[in-house]
Amino acid sequence: MKIVYTGLVGDIGGTNARLAVVDSAGRIRNPKTYPAEEYGSLTEVIAEYLETTVGRQRLYSAVLAVAGPVVDGEIEFTNLDWRVSEAELIGAFEFQAVRLVNDFAAQAMAAPVLDADDLRPIGDVSRGADSAPMLVLGAGTGFGVAILARTDRGDVAIPSEGGHAGFAPYDQVEAAIWEGLRKTHGRVSIERLLSGPGLYALYRGLAEVRGVAADLKDEKEVMAAGQQGGDLLAEETLERFCEILGSAAGDIALTTGARGGVYVAGGIAPRLADRLASGGFRRRFEDKGRLSDFMHDIPTYLIVHPYAALVGAARLLEHLETSPL
Repeated sequence: MKIVYTGLVGDIGGTNARLAVVDSAGRIRNPKTYPAEEYGSLTEVIAEYLETTVGRQRLYSAVLAVAGPVVDGEIEFTNLDWRVSEAELIGAFEFQAVRLVNDFAAQAMAAPVLDADDLRPIGDVSRGADSAPMLVLGAGTGFGVAILARTDRGDVAIPSEGGHAGFAPYDQVEAAIWEGLRKTHGRVSIERLLSGPGLYALYRGLAEVRGVAADLKDEKEVMAAGQQGGDLLAEETLERFCEILGSAAGDIALTTGARGGVYVAGGIAPRLADRLASGGFRRRFEDKGRLSDFMHDIPTYLIVHPYAALVGAARLLEHLETSPL
């Protein structure tokens, strides 16, 4: 029997573009990943995917999760030299409806429907407050943040640019790193530390604080050396990264009232799963002074589903298809 596809979904980040089709049962099929730097535009990637995957079968709608703020149906990528609009995609591929959404908003839509196997608890497992907001955040090329509001009319994903909120040092070490970044960048945002480039900035900042040489050349080498063991500075960098992530997650959970749960996504966290579970993340997440008891009851999870943003995009696709075109 021929499979009928109902639409296209995508997760377009600063490093990779992931595309898939959705069948009539709402299942994601034929996911493929494309290195963004090898293409001049998003339309090039979509054209190649449709030609090799869908063939002549026409798709009538698309929901694409994109890395950056969507303004009036258009996205200029924060960490990628691409720009695209819903109108452009409708014209290029004869879709009847297209929706561009923030990639972490799509992750937020996925959070309540992910299976237990798609999540790894960070800290003690507790039940989030029913109907309370959920929070999804994570580090990759940048730092993304989105909130999921649970309403009587359904879930509503609220994108944000929370990664560009100010970084708050926790101790004297982080204050010294903050000061070094301030001299270079002026204002220091969360993303300056919690991202791929931020991981390397953290490594160099720790080297300066400790008075040792920063011999590794980029974040990939820091990640590899820290995971292998034997390089004390790289290991400290990964530990400190997880702790700062916990602090930031806790601050944003307080700001948004995310008692429904905090979900950590992004390209970096899955590679640090064991370190996240070891205690530093959760300790800093809960360490909020008079509100520490409040924080203790908020569950935290690592999303390990490889295509969570596509899951969320598929949920949005269903709403898009049942809306008037």
